[in-house]
Amino acid sequence: MSITASMVKELRDKTAAGMMDCKKALTECDGDMAKAVDWLRQKGLSKAAKKAGRATSEGLIGCAAAADGRSAVMIEVKCETDFVARGDMFKDFVKHMTDQIASSCPDSLETLLSAPSVADPSRTVQDSLNDAIATIGENIVLGRFCKKALPEGANGLIGTYLHFNGKIAVLLELEAETAEAASSEAFRELAANLSMQVAASSPLAVTSETLDPALIEREREVYRQKARAEGKPDAIIDRIADGAVKKYFKEVCLADQAYFRDDKMTVADLVKSVSKTLGAKIAIKSMTRLQLGAE
Repeated sequence: MSITASMVKELRDKTAAGMMDCKKALTECDGDMAKAVDWLRQKGLSKAAKKAGRATSEGLIGCAAAADGRSAVMIEVKCETDFVARGDMFKDFVKHMTDQIASSCPDSLETLLSAPSVADPSRTVQDSLNDAIATIGENIVLGRFCKKALPEGANGLIGTYLHFNGKIAVLLELEAETAEAASSEAFRELAANLSMQVAASSPLAVTSETLDPALIEREREVYRQKARAEGKPDAIIDRIADGAVKKYFKEVCLADQAYFRDDKMTVADLVKSVSKTLGAKIAIKSMTRLQLGAE
């Protein structure tokens, strides 16, 4: 009997076994779906399906930068227990998935799972995931991922930070006006410190100009209502709300935050100071913070 791609997909959906294993099972069982499911179970290849519904609240974030510092990636890989997350097999799988993101740069989880594995191009990432689930013995889920790269011809660096517990990672795009400034030790140190700042303070935007206007208006309205409830005169309510919003910017906008190594200066002050030292303008272009399990 001819084994079609749709039959292989159906069996794969039922068992979470690898594509090649599903095709072999259908071939061995002459296309009988029920027998193919049992064949996979007998071979221990459908273990992943039994674990697929189990909660994954632990795990690690993989993070790596290219040797030239012009690109970097991170990915969230979740498992069931901290015991497994600390194990070498799980750590190896996280590294494999980090390498996968760096190599294939997928645009969605579906694209990632269907991509050929960098370790074995004859198999998919989904196959590798199923293998890891069967070997490690826990449900494993690939979560959010990100890749940042400098634009062609731009001078700069992708700063990275991975917290010691492996549960918080940051990618930060920093650009300089000149190649000389971008290659300096002071610039690299700035990228590292700003990445740590983002990890520690969890800003929502680089500047107030890039903060979601809806968030700003919501914050402003909260303080308008609070001022009214306190009996403040209508003529000063907007002024009170504007002042509160400026304080809000200092909490959630990276440039306005107090620098974590010296709270007498803001991050914007720090960037200006390093720019002056290097004789070249420096700009924080973007940042992404990933915390395991957080929205």
